[in-house]
Amino acid sequence: MAKVLSGAGLRGQSAGETALCTVGKAAAGLTYRGYDIDVLAEHASFEEVAYLLLYGALPNRVQLQDYEHKLMQLRSLPEPLKAALELIPKDAHPMDVMRTGCSFLGNLEPEQSSEQQPFSGQLASADRLIATLPAMVLYWYRFTHDGVRIDTQNSHVASLAGHFLTMLHDEEPSALHTQVMNVSLILYAEHEFNASTFTARVCASTLSDMHSCVTGAIGSLRGPLHGGANEAAMEMIEPWQSADEAEAALLTKLANKEKVMGFGHAIYSERDPRNDIIKKWSKKLSEETGDDHLYSVSERCEAVMWREKKLFCNADFFHASAYRFMGIPTKLFTPIFVCSRITGWAAHVMEQRANNRIIRPSADYTGPDHAEWVAIDDRP
Repeated sequence: MAKVLSGAGLRGQSAGETALCTVGKAAAGLTYRGYDIDVLAEHASFEEVAYLLLYGALPNRVQLQDYEHKLMQLRSLPEPLKAALELIPKDAHPMDVMRTGCSFLGNLEPEQSSEQQPFSGQLASADRLIATLPAMVLYWYRFTHDGVRIDTQNSHVASLAGHFLTMLHDEEPSALHTQVMNVSLILYAEHEFNASTFTARVCASTLSDMHSCVTGAIGSLRGPLHGGANEAAMEMIEPWQSADEAEAALLTKLANKEKVMGFGHAIYSERDPRNDIIKKWSKKLSEETGDDHLYSVSERCEAVMWREKKLFCNADFFHASAYRFMGIPTKLFTPIFVCSRITGWAAHVMEQRANNRIIRPSADYTGPDHAEWVAIDDRP
């Protein structure tokens, strides 16, 4: 009889195989298809990483130019989708906007598939979502907050990173801001069998369509225990006026056993390699703006949490200050995660389909062994 594995949250258990990503090797490693995250963050564009995850190899120069051009041509939103986005209220959660937008697009442009060629349109649907998810959330945001209907297609900025910031601010971003956003998208692109990715794979294992798989993943990421840690980190550190005030407040939180978001990780045991990278860029942004306050507060929080709890920053913590330095509203932090992770989600959906068996684990029953039927009139 096979050994039965159990445990809360499936911690420490393997739920399948993947050729896309390794997390936590040597306590702090992260690779995409064998490429170390440090190398990709230093040398690659987000479009190169998206191509790597979806198409299986890094593109050559011509392939990359063709792919960038393709994504640029896919940025426009259908008019019915724009109309639907305009109906969503200003105070809606942006993740709900993306969930609704993804599902609605699936009705307007369903993934192509047939009995003869199952899922023949999966790459086309994936590329379309990469191009339109940023457009969806920013079209809604600019309409409801600024009263502006932005043209999501009309931009000569080739990179998704630059295009996102252009749609948000109505001006082309600086080279530094574009680079930091590019790095951020790379860092969040893929992370093995996390909750949202596993949601997408479970959905894919039923042979559902790409939009359903991604919609489910967005719903999973919306939960505060998965996405939203960078938003929570910003909401925590923003009121603190100095590093000393931050330390005192943080010690009080720890004494009261309050949860502090942005620290520790379920897989990494020594450090999160993504934090090392984004922290460096947050410091550069701090120096560029001449605003050392937010960075120094963040750095003091990092020191206190390590000293008191031996907890390291995960990828989310210094992302909060990096995004703020670029003028990104806090409520858009987690949607950026979606704009990046769509690449990993789609790659996992395709990988699941390629060697599929429906995911159906068992459960440890904890209810009564036997219950006697009681007629309705005799029940208390």
